[in-house]
Amino acid sequence: MDLTEAESASDGSAVRIRGLAKDFKIPLRRKLFRAVDDVSLDVEEGEVYGLIGPNGSGKSTTMKVMLGIMSPTEGECRIFGRPAGRADSRREVGYLPENPYFYKHLTGAETMRFYGGLCGLKGKALRQRADELLDMVGLSDAADRRIGGYSKGMLQRIGLAQAVIHNPRLVVLDEPTAGVDPMGSRQIRDLILDLKKRGITVFLTSHLLEQVQEVCDRVGIIFRGRMLRQGRLDEMVAVEDQTEVVLSHPSPALLDRIQALVADDEAASVVRMGHPRTSLERLFIEATSEQAALEDETK
Repeated sequence: MDLTEAESASDGSAVRIRGLAKDFKIPLRRKLFRAVDDVSLDVEEGEVYGLIGPNGSGKSTTMKVMLGIMSPTEGECRIFGRPAGRADSRREVGYLPENPYFYKHLTGAETMRFYGGLCGLKGKALRQRADELLDMVGLSDAADRRIGGYSKGMLQRIGLAQAVIHNPRLVVLDEPTAGVDPMGSRQIRDLILDLKKRGITVFLTSHLLEQVQEVCDRVGIIFRGRMLRQGRLDEMVAVEDQTEVVLSHPSPALLDRIQALVADDEAASVVRMGHPRTSLERLFIEATSEQAALEDETK
């Protein structure tokens, strides 16, 4: 399915993929392996879109076609109305791979200036932009430390900073929190939400569903190269035949009355009653944050 420039540019899509398929040759065999099979998706400007699926499901291949790193066997991908393989579309895209490589002998500030220079920034504008982004990702205090001494979470954060140093309209993140501890994951997710507030469109791939649920507006579920489902996250996770009522400090008498009302309704039934549960990750972050705050107060 071909898209005209007018169609693509006028509908507010940051990314539009139609009928994408990608085949790879299998070594020592004449047979082709289809890694992506008839995938179509839209990413609207200003939203966070998550493509989720297990390892080997076609997430990275779809992403590489979007970035213009690979050419599709079939179908088409456009970035802001332009073919993904064109240089002018790639200028508006920032990219953070799953395992970014940085020169370990450079400091954080030197790393940012290096990537800014590759994007055409110079002089005072380059220094100001580097300092601004180091502050945005919370690495100002580590700006003069060598990258070789950074933790995994710090490397991901500086990777996110270099991905936006040229003010892209779209940022593509491949497993942005893979291998990062819960606190580092929280920091990265906060940065993704900050990018959204700045009007930057974010496309991310992940197999960590809880993390995707906290940041994404829409998601696509890909499995064995085919798109199974996609749509708005709040609609996809809603249980249509259940209604949740959350009460603060209900008395036992009130709970008894609610139970009696439900019993009088032939169609309704109580699925469960009890205290709502938090996630283990959230519990860990809250506990460690409170302890850190207490220790800071006693210093």
